[in-house]
Amino acid sequence: MSEKIKAMIMSAGVGSRLDPLTKYVPKPLVPVANKPVMDILFEKLISYGISDVICNTYYLAEKIIDRYKNNSMGINFNYIKEETLSGTAGGVKKCQYFFDEGCPFVVLSADGLSNADIKKGIEVHKNSKAVATIGIKKIAKEEVPHFGVVVTDNDGFITEFQEKPSINEAKSNFINTGIYIFDYKIFDYIPENTFYDFAKNVFPQLLKERTINTFEISEYWSDIGTLDQYKQSTQDLFNGLCTFAHKPIINNECGAYIAESSFIPANTEFKGNSTIGKNCTLGNNVTVENSIIWDNVTIADNVIISNSVIASGCVIKDDVYSSVIGANEVISEEALKI
Repeated sequence: MSEKIKAMIMSAGVGSRLDPLTKYVPKPLVPVANKPVMDILFEKLISYGISDVICNTYYLAEKIIDRYKNNSMGINFNYIKEETLSGTAGGVKKCQYFFDEGCPFVVLSADGLSNADIKKGIEVHKNSKAVATIGIKKIAKEEVPHFGVVVTDNDGFITEFQEKPSINEAKSNFINTGIYIFDYKIFDYIPENTFYDFAKNVFPQLLKERTINTFEISEYWSDIGTLDQYKQSTQDLFNGLCTFAHKPIINNECGAYIAESSFIPANTEFKGNSTIGKNCTLGNNVTVENSIIWDNVTIADNVIISNSVIASGCVIKDDVYSSVIGANEVISEEALKI
């Protein structure tokens, strides 16, 4: 009988770089094309035959638990609630009971959006006898200062990490994607009840022992950890770079959009690529350009929304340009002058 691979999704983060969107919504539930990122992750895992998943939760934990505890996605959803944050490795340690000795397991970040071939990564990991295998992605040299850089030897084993090096100092343009395959032995490197981080505490020790391998991700990878990356990921979807199941893309003369069940008059003008969530009501002669609109948003007649993100429950009575508006805000001409 083949072994049953399990997975963990690191879901405890506060998502402060996505503020104000994460004021009422935990980062794993932030939607891309109206689908929470964690839904997309679960669908990917199911496609690789992985259905047993555990999440460590902390910030707005109940919202994550309520969404998935009785899901119809085919995921056997398990969770722990952290009372205090314990670092990336510390959070994984708390889930040790869930995993099977002698069997590798997958760990993903809840803000990762990817078409990475996890199955390939598992095979690379098994063949290498490494304790950890990290998914790495080649990026443009000028992007290197924004990421953790990975330097490998000829066999793909990591020899060095560089945290956000300058372009001149970077010894590679491969980055750590936060997609990990671990051997059960990883738990020997993480103490119990201690704040412990993979990058600062665990990986330096594994480097000394030459036990961190890599697999290259040639497919799409992004994370939605910042507002700019979040907006870019939506554009990537429309441009065909990122693929997952979503409502159809509707094209019109000047643009394209994805929408759930919302009231969108025929005289709405779309420019660029936009998404509109559930139960939204758009007035007459509204223009929506390269924007992300969540659920239950009301937009008045003749309003222009451009290059903006509007969270759920907002009422928009005046034009909005290059803004990010948190949930349940009322935007009027007076409000914008404050």
